[in-house]
Amino acid sequence: MAAAAPTVTFTDVREAAARLEGIAHRTPVLTSRTLNSLVGAEVFIKAENFQRIGAFKFRGAYNAAAQLPPDQLAKGIAAYSSGNHAQAVALAARELGTTAVILMPEDAPRSKREATAGYGAEVVTYDRYTQDRTALGHALAEDRGLALIPPYDHPHVIAGQGTAALELLEETGPLDALLVPVGGGGLIAGSATAATAVHPGIRVIGVEPEAGDDTKRSLEAGTRVTVPVPRTIADGQALDTPGALTFPLNQRLVEAIALVSDAEIVTAMRFAFERLKIVLEPSGATPLAALLAGRIGDPPRRIGVIASGGNIDADRFAALTARPDRG
Repeated sequence: MAAAAPTVTFTDVREAAARLEGIAHRTPVLTSRTLNSLVGAEVFIKAENFQRIGAFKFRGAYNAAAQLPPDQLAKGIAAYSSGNHAQAVALAARELGTTAVILMPEDAPRSKREATAGYGAEVVTYDRYTQDRTALGHALAEDRGLALIPPYDHPHVIAGQGTAALELLEETGPLDALLVPVGGGGLIAGSATAATAVHPGIRVIGVEPEAGDDTKRSLEAGTRVTVPVPRTIADGQALDTPGALTFPLNQRLVEAIALVSDAEIVTAMRFAFERLKIVLEPSGATPLAALLAGRIGDPPRRIGVIASGGNIDADRFAALTARPDRG
């Protein structure tokens, strides 16, 4: 008889929060009267661009790495990632006194590759359009005897990511809806686990780029669907299939998925910079983009938004957000 797939509970999220206390940053919650007026709701933005390594990923990476047996931890950690999880695992390894080897796509943003190496990790590259990163990552870990920490399909990673939503709700009180970016589904699975436990009536809505709508299609089909590898500016969401562990959680807890275009993402990045005075990478701006573009219909009264990260170099940010009439 096959073993049941592991799941994630609210207790797991609370234990992760205790484990991360004093290690991860408790990131600020931002508000804007201008934004509230534009969307017709009270909006509370959890600014994970201020998290260590510049994104929420540190929460899950550290929570997973900290629970490895000492003998395995001493051998080192492996991971595969387009950038933020790479940096997160590299920093977690350094914090815990071990080493990391990270598999990254050749076209990952330069700033993310350099930051990963800067935290002390060895970076190994692959072609995301022709090679299977999951298979390569498992082979790399097995060959070197390393503990593999995947970017989303791991219960400890999911629980760690859920602490972002837990902190948000502790600060704001009850919310009517929570908007969360969706890549592999770890952040939204953990966030939905926390949010629906704290406030059972909350609506959890995911946001994907139009080119990478694998989770939306999968929820509609009732099974995991694979799409062509997305070509989108939201590189952190350029995945083709939802996670095997994250998908059942999101099936149960997520109400809907909204889609946004690359142009709408850029508009949100510019708004965040000009009005909120923060830098968001494309993947971190998708929930804000959905709000500004009216992609969630009539907005409820109080909305939480997880701005998942801000890892983008200055040249790319400037190129993406430059107005055509100012070229």
